[in-house]
Amino acid sequence: MSHNPKKVVLAYSGGLDTSIILKWLQEEKGCEVVTFTADLGQGEELEPARRKAEACGVKEIFIDDLREEFVADFVFPMFRANALYEGLYLLGTSIARPLISKRQIEIARMVGADAVCHGATGKGNDQVRFELAYYALDPDIKVIAPWREWDLNSRTKLIEYAEKHNIEIATDKRGVAPFSVDANLLHTSSEGKALEDPALEAPEFVYQRTVSPEAAPDKATYIMVGFERGDAVSIDGVAMSPATILTKLNELGGANGIGRLDLLENRYVGMKSRGIYETPGGTILLMAHRGIEQITLDKGAMHLKDELMPKYAELVYNGYWYSPEREMLQAAIDKSQELVTGEVRLKLYKGNCDIVGRTSPYSLYS
Repeated sequence: MSHNPKKVVLAYSGGLDTSIILKWLQEEKGCEVVTFTADLGQGEELEPARRKAEACGVKEIFIDDLREEFVADFVFPMFRANALYEGLYLLGTSIARPLISKRQIEIARMVGADAVCHGATGKGNDQVRFELAYYALDPDIKVIAPWREWDLNSRTKLIEYAEKHNIEIATDKRGVAPFSVDANLLHTSSEGKALEDPALEAPEFVYQRTVSPEAAPDKATYIMVGFERGDAVSIDGVAMSPATILTKLNELGGANGIGRLDLLENRYVGMKSRGIYETPGGTILLMAHRGIEQITLDKGAMHLKDELMPKYAELVYNGYWYSPEREMLQAAIDKSQELVTGEVRLKLYKGNCDIVGRTSPYSLYS
């Protein structure tokens, strides 16, 4: 299928790269572009993306608040597995891609588009995650990956293209950004430039969601997280929706310097990459979930779960969310969670999150 598509759904942030991709699709591919911007709790104003798309003549613009679906249907199932990639990483970027892809394919069907497009580079994991998800959900869809096609292979060329086509460039984007950021309700991920040397400690300005442990309060914060069937349902006895719980845990964790990670990881595409991650709410949630499992899970079930976890985490990291093997593992994990109900008390203090109590109507402790 070499012919250019007629209509394409672009995953669009409104930033420099996707704005250039939007114009490039119109100019080079000659196709109608539909933009899709997902609110996954990245904390950015999304209306400018609408205005930029309108300025480029886009007629169909989708800006969808997917925060509740993100936490309920993607983050929570993953946390039932206690998933950690390479023992440390809570998979914040990895778990967002299947949802963005799913919505893109839904929109493509809705508007009659014959292609989808992402802005992932040719060096990273995201191109694989997006494309595996697209093809799992629609094997016949055409995928456009501009970074593997075009010759705009430097920042200078990108800015020249933007100026030639009157694409708005934020003043802070003219110089080389000190590092790149991906964010959603689960985490922030920073990598590149100022973080390239793995021997050097990341500068404090990289952190956006957490105070440094040294600057955190000198008094501990105690909280109670309630669970039903393996999912968090309340904080301090107050029932909340999944996204509200994660938002609240982010606030509590961030204020106490919890959830920072400096990781040198193995990418699916074969290279090592250094990332600085902040997952304040997720770090608390993982500890709390471990706490409620301690009192409710049978030894054999708990140990088997821990054996399955690295495989599950690797599938999520590599982009196989919609694979039969991930769904098989999920079925086993969800079965284990039927009685994982109760409350866990946690102590948050200067970067540490400790379990200090747990109770359950299904307690196996005597």
